[in-house]
Amino acid sequence: MSRPTFPRVAALKTAEAFRAHLAANRIPLEFDDELLPPAESPLAQPFEINGVRLANRFCVLPMEGWDGTRDGRPSEHTTRRWQRFGTSGCKLIWGGEAVAVRHDGRASPNQLLLTEASLGAIAALRDALVKAHRERFGSNADGELYIGLQLTHSGRHARPNASDRPEPLAAAPHAVLDRRVPGGAPIVTDDELDRLIDEFIAAAGRAWRAGFQFVDVKLCHGYLGHELIGAKNRPGKYGGSIENRLRFPRRIIEGIQASVPGMAVGVRLSAFDVEPYRKREDGVGEPCGEPTGDPPPGFGVLGDDDGLDDALEEARALLQMLDELGVRMVNVTGGSPYYCPHVQRPAFFPPADGYLPPEDPLRGVARQIAATARLKAAFPHMAIVGSAYSYLQEWLPNVAQYTVRNGMTDFIGLGRIMLSYPELAADVLEGRPLQRGRICRTFSDCTTGPRLGHVSGCYPLDDYYKAMSHAVQVTAVRTSMTAGEGR
Repeated sequence: MSRPTFPRVAALKTAEAFRAHLAANRIPLEFDDELLPPAESPLAQPFEINGVRLANRFCVLPMEGWDGTRDGRPSEHTTRRWQRFGTSGCKLIWGGEAVAVRHDGRASPNQLLLTEASLGAIAALRDALVKAHRERFGSNADGELYIGLQLTHSGRHARPNASDRPEPLAAAPHAVLDRRVPGGAPIVTDDELDRLIDEFIAAAGRAWRAGFQFVDVKLCHGYLGHELIGAKNRPGKYGGSIENRLRFPRRIIEGIQASVPGMAVGVRLSAFDVEPYRKREDGVGEPCGEPTGDPPPGFGVLGDDDGLDDALEEARALLQMLDELGVRMVNVTGGSPYYCPHVQRPAFFPPADGYLPPEDPLRGVARQIAATARLKAAFPHMAIVGSAYSYLQEWLPNVAQYTVRNGMTDFIGLGRIMLSYPELAADVLEGRPLQRGRICRTFSDCTTGPRLGHVSGCYPLDDYYKAMSHAVQVTAVRTSMTAGEGR
């Protein structure tokens, strides 16, 4: 089977070339040919969330750097990243970082951990972001910031004590994913989930004391919360029916609302998923195509793009539950970086544990934008954040302007591109041309680094990471994975 070929986004230099490529490949992605002046731009229009007026429509997505200390505090690397979030121009900081609520839920021994011991250091991290924002945009600019903290347990992807030693805690059996861990993955008990709910609630209280205005109850990317809402083959009160599967987030949210009444809640959700992928002999990803149980686990599992609307039925049920609880903030993503990275994070180059993309990554961008638009249409009164924009590169502002202008999303979430070019939002909002040399080209080194036990950062474009001793190793892995690809 031959490898798929597609052009790099940087080669699509004109609106005519970009639109012709999309049309020829039947990729349903729209954009505005020209950017409006800042004063007229939809991206610069204010939006109110939970009584807070935000001055623009850009949002920093949560990205753990796996660069904290062993006891869960931020390091100088973490602080630098958060300071750059502050100078980005984004007013909505969605979590900033995935922070574990207890030690065994860490995806890395260097992931942040929110305990009484680390509370002061994490509060200082937030303060560093606010200070950087104030210094860049003015002494009264921080009043418009809305800063949250993402709370998580990594579940079957936990590696709390060594980056090369998985210590999984799965929500349900999975015939394919269980084989990826020697000895399989133990299943968390109902009693343990009861205790974990209390720890999420306690962590939300600590986040409130640290100055955060909201917390994100993470339900995405294959981590424990996401796996639980898709645990159709799990017995007991946390599995099986949709009501049981939503019990875990419901109880966390209700507990936070009762115990920390000032704290707002949001949810980052993998609104759809696909079956796990594997690498073919030629390096390209393909579906595993293996039976995963009856019923098969997963939340909003998508067979093909024609079935996207059906796949979103479970996401609509979850948003309906959130609506009933008074939760008005949802951040939409899809899939998992562990078993379908091309769906979750469209990229031209694969990470160390990944595969060459089996589809034009622009199709993956279009799929996430379409899912976000359909959920926004179903819940127009909710504040919706879209994801997967980084792969658009030079065309990011044009697609972003189109989607916000047409009510397909309320906020444009910026993830990987924040590592190489955090000021992109400020440049767009202030009418400056993009700095082409800083635009993320989706090399995936920010994922390969952590997979090799190093910190996450933009090794190709940020001199700070280029200077690190292991930068050569990270680059060498990417070069070896893409050698001879001929694309």
